[in-house]
Amino acid sequence: MGMWIGRNRKARVTYGFDEIALVPGSFTINPEEVDTTFSIPGKKGKSLSLSIPIMASAMDGVVDVRFAIAMGKLGGLAVLNLDGVQTRYEDPDSILAEVLTADKDHVTALLQKMYQEPVRDDLIAKRVSDIKAAGGLVAVSSIPQRAGHVGPIAAEAGADLFVVQSTVSTVRHLSTKYPSLDLAHFCASMPIPVIVGNAVGYEVTLELMECGVSGVLIGVGPGAACTSRGVLGLGVPQVTATVDCAAARDAYYKKTSRYIPIITDGGMSKGGDVCKALACGSDAVMVGSAFAKAFEAPGKGYHWGMATPHANLPRGTRIHVGATGSLEQILFGPAVVDDGSQNLVGAITTCMGNVGASTIKEFQETEIIIAPSIKTEGKLFQTVQNVGMGTR
Repeated sequence: MGMWIGRNRKARVTYGFDEIALVPGSFTINPEEVDTTFSIPGKKGKSLSLSIPIMASAMDGVVDVRFAIAMGKLGGLAVLNLDGVQTRYEDPDSILAEVLTADKDHVTALLQKMYQEPVRDDLIAKRVSDIKAAGGLVAVSSIPQRAGHVGPIAAEAGADLFVVQSTVSTVRHLSTKYPSLDLAHFCASMPIPVIVGNAVGYEVTLELMECGVSGVLIGVGPGAACTSRGVLGLGVPQVTATVDCAAARDAYYKKTSRYIPIITDGGMSKGGDVCKALACGSDAVMVGSAFAKAFEAPGKGYHWGMATPHANLPRGTRIHVGATGSLEQILFGPAVVDDGSQNLVGAITTCMGNVGASTIKEFQETEIIIAPSIKTEGKLFQTVQNVGMGTR
């Protein structure tokens, strides 16, 4: 398997969203009659159910309390970063204002300084309680090193879902400098379901599922604000990563009869990308940039990767995407832009209808072709004029 890249060394050919296309089905379905629901297995046989298979990334420029409440009311789920400014500062809005006005040559240093402020347990409980009081589901995220401490605090405050998130997640993390998170014990001890990420491989996805997780985030370095692929050279294009990890999910289900969803995380800025991720086997997607464009987003058209403020090796940058519409427009339309970044749910339902899929599970069986010219074929004028599919 793979191609020779030199003497005695082979490499696999892998694919990203721009290199594939979905083939229309032999029959079609009314988009208004397809089922987009998504479930996360919970404790004691109970599941968390969402009407749309979309989650908002746990980035400080994307999700705060207000955004999480708004997202929940629209049927999705926004993840709040418990390692971010919302839990370090009583008034995070004033801190965010500094980030938004800093010049690009100094913003990384500013972020590193801001994130040196310690995380406060009382603010964790307050942010969770504020979202919970609005009546929706509460999802929160933390890095493995802090998960053992902040997880129980968040759960006690009313969180419904906990995400353990790092650049690369494995079950077997070796370190002599600090204790590693015992993932199996953590999942068993938490009273709420736990999602872990991020992963891109078949074997590691299987190992994560065997620890009792309720979902796995797929993707290393594809986010618009992430620079891990340039800084570290790590990553697998999202189409191949999703297909590989979907195979692990299916193998685990065949072995155990326990279905653990995979969630493609990052690299999707348009409806077509989201559709391709689901068709490649994902059960849901986690999106950042598209939601950073919402008027409700705390970054006001800016966002930055979760590893941007790393003290020694930042693996992200602040990017400007602009505030283009309301959260409702981005999810359900009406779209007022021509680049596919609004009405993401409409894109999903229309695509499902055109391939003849009535459920996400059926959507995962869509025929896929390798088509590197899919975005440029016949689109010369769009590219020259920087509109529609030619938007840069």
